[in-house]
Amino acid sequence: MNLKEHTYIDELITQYLSGTLDKESFSTLKQWSSESEANRKYVRDQLEVWFSSTGADKGTDFDKEKAFALFKQRVAEAERQEKPRIQLSWRTFMRVAAVVLILLLPLAGYWQGKEAVRDTFADMVVEVPLGAQTKLSLPDGTQVWLNAGSKITYSQGFGVNDRQLRLEGEGYFEVTRNENIPFEINTKELNLKVLGTKFNFSNYSDNEEVIVNLLEGKVALRNGIKAMPEQYLQADEKMVLNKLTGNMSKSKVKASKSNVWINNELFFDEELLEDIGKQLMRNFNIKIEVADSLRSKRFYGSFKILGNTIDQILETMASTEQMKYKYEDGVYILY
Repeated sequence: MNLKEHTYIDELITQYLSGTLDKESFSTLKQWSSESEANRKYVRDQLEVWFSSTGADKGTDFDKEKAFALFKQRVAEAERQEKPRIQLSWRTFMRVAAVVLILLLPLAGYWQGKEAVRDTFADMVVEVPLGAQTKLSLPDGTQVWLNAGSKITYSQGFGVNDRQLRLEGEGYFEVTRNENIPFEINTKELNLKVLGTKFNFSNYSDNEEVIVNLLEGKVALRNGIKAMPEQYLQADEKMVLNKLTGNMSKSKVKASKSNVWINNELFFDEELLEDIGKQLMRNFNIKIEVADSLRSKRFYGSFKILGNTIDQILETMASTEQMKYKYEDGVYILY
């Protein structure tokens, strides 16, 4: 391939990825890629370089000139290596494979091709181990804090046509407002929809209750256990869903207390002692058993995680005379 042809094909690939390639040029690129194995490999390799360079970030505005400059830079770097190797995650590979497939489909229309790429976006999964926390930014600018033992799953196309994610565990969300694309959290028991606000959502699979605290704005909640109209929360309100009965109860609270865990604090607002025990296990990565006689007991309290041991926290809880505890064979027993 001569330099002129090389540059021309690179420009077509850039226009294709930026969504500015017209149908005639798309046909040219598709035909050229099918003329030989070398041409097909060249297109595939340049797509791999592109995706590994940009990360296919759909949550930001596309700067064609800047992207093309980065694209050419990465091509030059790859050509300077003795044996160029593009290291791709399987998720990126799926996107690259989808684009290459579209280029080689003889009857695929240009816009149909773009739809196919979008539909094959793989899921992104973020998990937090026990005894840890993490903070991340979603493609739409939303800030998320995840508590110990939590996981969120969302599409690589998050923010393009929808802003849906799945949550297991607990997260504090500061949602970027978007009037056209609602932000949604889906769980088995409770779904949440909002345009933009701040809230804390707790739904560990082994907890008996789902708890949503709203710090700002308004959210809509849909019960996934029991058929009923959508429920709404205003600022400084809390919704508790009983996973066994499907009943939901709303109350006024100081919602800003619900997310103190992002600052390594614990706050329990009349929560079940059994669920509190599970939270302590996640935060301190220990084992706790709660006696049957205490499973329905609720507890109110606030603790610092840093600077406190699990024994100090349990000792403070026991001082309320609502429970006792002991340590046997590597397990803390609350009774």
